[in-house]
Amino acid sequence: MSLLFFGKDPDTDEDHCPTVWVDEENADLVVQGWKADDATEKRCLETGPIPEAEAVIRLPARMVPQIRRACDAAERSAAELR
Repeated sequence: MSLLFFGKDPDTDEDHCPTVWVDEENADLVVQGWKADDATEKRCLETGPIPEAEAVIRLPARMVPQIRRACDAAERSAAELR
């Protein structure tokens, strides 16, 4: 697997660093973020169950530029894979 790095939280303290990548093989976004708190998970569960293999994560809004760049790259890669 090859992951293309797009950025870490610009205000990271190096121990708590939400991060975003794109998987170059299938154009999936790969994200590392903070685990959602119980209140957030409860609200998410109102939409439906959270499968065992999935998690609710939280990324800071200040990461929008990195996420936007990663989404654009994933979209281009996905188009090439078709």
